[in-house]
Amino acid sequence: MAISEFEIKRCEKELDKFIGEHRPPAHVRDQLDIGYRIENQSVVLFEIRASFRNPAEKLEVPVAKATYVKTQKVWKVYWQKSDLKWHSYEPVATVKYLEEFLNVVSENQYHCFFS
Repeated sequence: MAISEFEIKRCEKELDKFIGEHRPPAHVRDQLDIGYRIENQSVVLFEIRASFRNPAEKLEVPVAKATYVKTQKVWKVYWQKSDLKWHSYEPVATVKYLEEFLNVVSENQYHCFFS
């Protein structure tokens, strides 16, 4: 089941705040930037990079994901390994609030999210 429209707006507010605090300087954003997408009950954070083969082409490289499980009232935290599959982030597998997920990603204690 998808996140409610009210919850989407609240998530967008927190995600915009996170992006604003973590974006690279303006002069490098054409080569590297960050963004997010809300898909059904998940929030995906990604890097936006210029393609090596065609610098005019932008690639989205997912780095972190949180999926809301309504029955448990928790967000499950995931990171994407080199196999391009989502794996549970074992140090903090679930959080109660989206803000906690963003704090985990921001701390990046085990360097699993942003490089």
